[in-house]
Order: sequence, then C-alpha cells, then structure tokens
Amino acid sequence: MAFATGMQQANAADWSDTSIGYRYGTKFAEPFNPKDIEKNIVNVTHASGNKYGTDFFNVDFLESDGVDAQAQEAYVLYRHTFDIGAISGAPMKFGPVRGVGVTAGFDWNTKNDPGYASKKHMLVAGPTLMLDVPGFLNVSLLALWESNKPVGVKSRYSYDTHAMLSASWGIPLGHGFSFEGFANYIASKGKDEFGGGTKPETNIDAQVMYDLSPSLSMKPGSLKAGFEYQYWRNKFGNNAKGFAGNGAFAKTPMVRVEYHF
Repeated sequence: MAFATGMQQANAADWSDTSIGYRYGTKFAEPFNPKDIEKNIVNVTHASGNKYGTDFFNVDFLESDGVDAQAQEAYVLYRHTFDIGAISGAPMKFGPVRGVGVTAGFDWNTKNDPGYASKKHMLVAGPTLMLDVPGFLNVSLLALWESNKPVGVKSRYSYDTHAMLSASWGIPLGHGFSFEGFANYIASKGKDEFGGGTKPETNIDAQVMYDLSPSLSMKPGSLKAGFEYQYWRNKFGNNAKGFAGNGAFAKTPMVRVEYHF
C-alpha cells in the first residue's frame, strides 16, 4: 500500500490547464474544392505535467458551411513527452536545450462529408528537444504510422512510414499577450489509397492571444482572445499544383477565444 501511494504521488500532476475554446474563419480550404469554406470550431484542451514529463490532449469539433456539404468532423490528438533527464536522474542540458525527451501519441479523426469522409488513425513517436525559453518551445522529430479508410476504399489503407519535424510553443510577450501555436513539416507518405503520389506538407498554425481576465476581475489566464492564422501547403499530402488545386493550400485567418479552468 505504501508503494502504491508513493507511485500515485510521484505521478500526480504538478500543474494542469484545461480549456474550452472557439474559433471561426471564412477562408478554410479542402483538397479538390476550389471555394473558400466557412467553419465553426469548438475545442477542448487539457495539458498537465510533473517532473517526469507532460501530457497534452486536444479534441476539435468542426462544422463547415454548405460549400463543404455542412460536414461535421472530430479530430483528436494526444501526446505524452517523457523527460529523459528527470527519469534517469541525470539532467540533459546543453547550449539552448534545457531537456531531452521522447514523445509518443496518436491522432484520430472522423468526418461525414460525402466526398472523402476521412477516418484517419495515426501513431507517432520520436525524440524531443525542450528549449530554454520563456514559456516553452519543444522541437520533435517524429515517425508517423498513418492509415485511413475513406469513401471508396474497402479496407483500411496504411501509408508508408514517414517523418515529421514538429515544433510547438507558448511564449509570453508581456502586457498580457502571448504567442502560441505549432509548425509541422511532414514528409511524403508514399502512394495514397487510390494509387496517386503524395507531397510533403507544411502546416503552420500560430496565434497571438491577449489575457482579458484582469479587466474582468477573473483569475489571470482564465479568459483569452486573439487572432490565429493557419498556413497549410499540400494539405493531407495532396499536390496543391495538381488536381487537388487551391483547396490543398489553406491560408486561413481566424478569431479565437478560450476559457481556462
């Protein structure tokens, strides 16, 4: 019993943050659709950590306008990063790096549009460098094992194992502002489920947020609002210069609001 209690204490979160957010934009894009798409997105996010590592979980619920058949989508992402220095008892700090970790997790999505109807499953794993900056900046090199079973495919199709160079950050800017987001460079995943070639993807999603809480007599960090921009070239590996057209190249401004508790 004493051992079990000790393990529970060791694994308890030293910090945690859970939020509900909403974002909206009118310039979303989908491959093979040449028109701008309006989307409303609600997200639930949880992040927590202790001396041995961190957890991150996010689920987006997306609803498109009629240009995308009023499709509804859910996208779930989970990542756990093990801090190797903390686990081994030998800190791994050098130059601008404050720690070295191993990240593992998964992505899962489902969408009910009549054309493609994605059913993505993906596992990820690889090393992570945690950089010594205000807030955090993590850079990972991850292997991706991805599969899908969209409309027209009888059984689940697995793409070639491929790599992703990924960065995520949350950096305070002062005076209530913060710079947050992620950037992914994803290598080609070989042939798609219909026999066509795929292209490398660049997906950058960045936001500048402002903490409204002090002016509303709320706990600092409780309510944030700001602007977000997504740049996604060769979306889902589709060639933006090929048949997928402009819909495979999203350049999307958004407004965003978050409530943290």
